[in-house]
Amino acid sequence: MSVPLLLAKLWTVYPKLFAKLPWPPSRKALGAVLERASILVLVSALALELFIGFLNTLQWYPWPFPFKETHYALAWIIVGSLLLHLAVKLPLITANWRRTPADRTPVPRPADSLPPAITGLSRRGLFRTVAGAGALVGIASIGQSVPTLGPIAVLAPRKPNIGPQGLPVNRTAKDAGIQVKDDWRLTIKGPSELSYSLDQLRALPQSRSDLPIACVEGWSQGARWEGIRIHDLLKLCGAPAGSRLRVVSMEKGGFYATSELPPQFAEDPLTLLALRLNGTELDLDHGFPARLIAPNRPGVLQTKWVHRLEVLS
Repeated sequence: MSVPLLLAKLWTVYPKLFAKLPWPPSRKALGAVLERASILVLVSALALELFIGFLNTLQWYPWPFPFKETHYALAWIIVGSLLLHLAVKLPLITANWRRTPADRTPVPRPADSLPPAITGLSRRGLFRTVAGAGALVGIASIGQSVPTLGPIAVLAPRKPNIGPQGLPVNRTAKDAGIQVKDDWRLTIKGPSELSYSLDQLRALPQSRSDLPIACVEGWSQGARWEGIRIHDLLKLCGAPAGSRLRVVSMEKGGFYATSELPPQFAEDPLTLLALRLNGTELDLDHGFPARLIAPNRPGVLQTKWVHRLEVLS
């Protein structure tokens, strides 16, 4: 939905980028340079943010840098360039606010100051066009999180209820190179080191959490999870209250082969080492034999194929 907004921004600002600068150099010229620099950085960062975000929905990462950290960094650049742009335009904004009612007669902008493609298009018409395009894209993709609209989600990268056990999968066991052996064991490294087979985990007190997988790629779907509370496992190994936890997957490589669980998640009674999904044993693609599930965590941090828990503090 952000794409039509960005295209509209590009459509309206590009004449500013290539207009002649005031000459000779003056305060007005400096303001014009700062204005164009802020617009250039703002639009470039927005375009890159949306481009790598779109490739993320396709699970294609043709770059060597970590997606999440870069995405956050770009967001700060966007905020900074927007603040700079507002600061440069502040004198014009305040002058407009201070006008008396008699001074507020609209002054038509010269046609050559607008892009040829939108000459004759009113601001209201541009707004309606952009809003309509954004709404259309939204309707065609929101079905990835709203099951009733799933049939019309033609632009959604994932569809609800499609996948093993009725839940979508981003990274399959085959993609992650997972092969579970019969002698699999869960190791907990803390004040006391513990080791459990799958049957021994099943024999521990089980809990249930109704939680969604909420993916950074834009889709989400609720599910019923059953397993052992992480808080109970920490107690069994003698970990002190407020401990942080590292969750280690059998997956080799990848940005999310491990994740850290801060104390507020580790102590939450809804946070589970899940063994079952929607009433049946975990499918291999959903993390068999055990996976993490916690409230209010991105799907990429709900580590699958867990084989080790490490108490960090």
